[in-house]
Amino acid sequence: MHRRDMLRSTVGMAGAVTLAPMDFARAADGGTRDGSSATPLSRTITGELPTGAPDFVYVPVEVPRGVREIAVSYSYDKPEVPEGTPGNALDIGVFDPRGTDPRGGAPRAEGFRGWSGGFRTEFAISAERATPGYLPGPVAPGTWHVVLGPYTVAPQGMRYELTVTLTTGRPGRMPKPVHPAERARGRGRAWYRGDCHLHTVHSDGRRTPAEVATAARTAGLDFIVSTEHNTTSGHAAWEGLFGDDLLVLCGEEVTTRNGHYLALGTDPGTFVDWRYRARDDAYERWVRRIHRAGGLVVPAHPNCPYVGCQWKFGYEGADAVELWNGPWTPDDELALAAWDNMLVERGSDWLPALGCSDAHSEGQDVGLPQTVVHADDLTRGDVLAGIRAGRSYLTESSRISVELTASDERGGHATIGGRLRTSPTADVTVRLSVDGAPEGAVARLLTDQGELLSGPAANGLEWRTTASLASYVRAEVRHPGGDGRLPGAMAAMTNPIRLEAAPPR
Repeated sequence: MHRRDMLRSTVGMAGAVTLAPMDFARAADGGTRDGSSATPLSRTITGELPTGAPDFVYVPVEVPRGVREIAVSYSYDKPEVPEGTPGNALDIGVFDPRGTDPRGGAPRAEGFRGWSGGFRTEFAISAERATPGYLPGPVAPGTWHVVLGPYTVAPQGMRYELTVTLTTGRPGRMPKPVHPAERARGRGRAWYRGDCHLHTVHSDGRRTPAEVATAARTAGLDFIVSTEHNTTSGHAAWEGLFGDDLLVLCGEEVTTRNGHYLALGTDPGTFVDWRYRARDDAYERWVRRIHRAGGLVVPAHPNCPYVGCQWKFGYEGADAVELWNGPWTPDDELALAAWDNMLVERGSDWLPALGCSDAHSEGQDVGLPQTVVHADDLTRGDVLAGIRAGRSYLTESSRISVELTASDERGGHATIGGRLRTSPTADVTVRLSVDGAPEGAVARLLTDQGELLSGPAANGLEWRTTASLASYVRAEVRHPGGDGRLPGAMAAMTNPIRLEAAPPR
C-alpha cells in the first residue's frame, strides 16, 4: 500500500488496514449565526493499492461539530490487463463514530451508515436524506470511517483518489422510517408466489422500488423480499408500495469475498456484516444474528462463476439454498446436482431449494423464477415457516402450477415438503400433475437413485414404489431439448416428499 500517512495495519477479519485520519479544521463553530450553511470544506487524498491488498482499507475522517452533511466521492484507474485477468474494482461505504468493529462477543457495527459497493462514485448523508444505499441521520461529530474495498486489483496496482466534503449548518429533520407491514390480505392456507432475491437502486439495481413493486404485481406475485447488497437502506423504501395484494419482507444479500447469502425476512433495520471470509471466525455469529432477527439464512447462487461468488462457507446453519437464480443456466444445473446429493447426505435435515430472479434491471424478469410456498396465510411468519419447512416448489412463471403427492395403501398421505411414514414394503403411489406446462415439456420423477419415470408434462405422471426403494421423490418439469447428457432447461421443480420406512404412528 503506497501512502505515507498509513497509520497501522491490522490482521484479522478478511484483512484490513487503517490510514492516518483526514482532519478538518473546526467547521465554523456550527455554521453561520443565522443557521445557514457555510462554505463546504473538502479534503482529498490519493494512494495506491498493490495486488494482494487487504480486503478493506479504512480512512478515518475527523468530523467536527456543526456539520450538516458529509459527502464522499472517489475514483480509481482502470489499466488494461491481459485477457483472463481481473482488472481494478473498488467498493466503498461508510461508518459513523458509533463504531465499525464486527468482532467481539456479539456482532457489533452500530455505526453502519451505508454501502454502495462499486455501483456509485459518490454519495452524501444528512439528517433529512441520503443517497440510496445509505442511511439518513445526523452527521455526528467524531471519527467517521470511509471504507474502501479493493474487490480485485490489476497486476499494475490500483491508484485511487478520495474526496470528503463537509457542509456546515443546522441539521435538518430526520424522517421517521416506514417499514412494510408484516401481513397482507391472504387466502388463508394456500399457495403463495414470491421472489426472494431482488435489487433496486439501493444497491446495484437499475429499477426503483416502485418499478419493482409494479413488476412483481405484473408477474402475479404475492410477496417479495428486499435483498440489497450489504445495506439495509432499502428496508424503508417501500412506503406506499406494499399493500393488501403484496407482502414485502426485509432482508439483505450479504456479499462476502467467499460467496453471497440472503438474510431473508429479518426484522427491519437488521444489519448483517459482510467483512469476513470463510477462514475467519465470523459467519456463524452472523447466522445466529439473522435467526435472532426472525430471518432465514439462504446461500445464493452457490456455483456462480464470478469472482467472490462461489459459496465456501458450507451449509451448517443454513435454512434453504437458492439453486435456481434467474434464467436456467449450467450454474444452476451444478447447484441442482449438489443439492440432490445433499438430500441423501443430510437425510431428514435436508435443505429446501429456492428459486429467485436476482433481477437488477429491465430485461431481467421479476419472478423468473419464483418460489411458490404453501403457507397458513400471507404473513411474514407464515411465509418464512413454509420456506423453512420446504413446503414449496419453483417455477419460471405464474402460468405454471404443480401438484405432487404420495399416498400409501393404508391411507397415509404427504405433499411437497412433507413426509410419508409407512411400512417399508407398503405400496406407495406418487402422482404428479402440472398445469400450464410449456408445449412439449417433459415431466420427471427422481429419487435417490436418479430419474425413475418421465413423460409428457401435460399428461402428468403416476408411479408406484415403496419406502424401502426410495427415500424421497421429487419432480421436475423440463423444456424440450437438451444435449443427450443433460435435459432441457428447467420450467418447474419441487422440493421432495420424504418416504420414511417406519410403521406409521
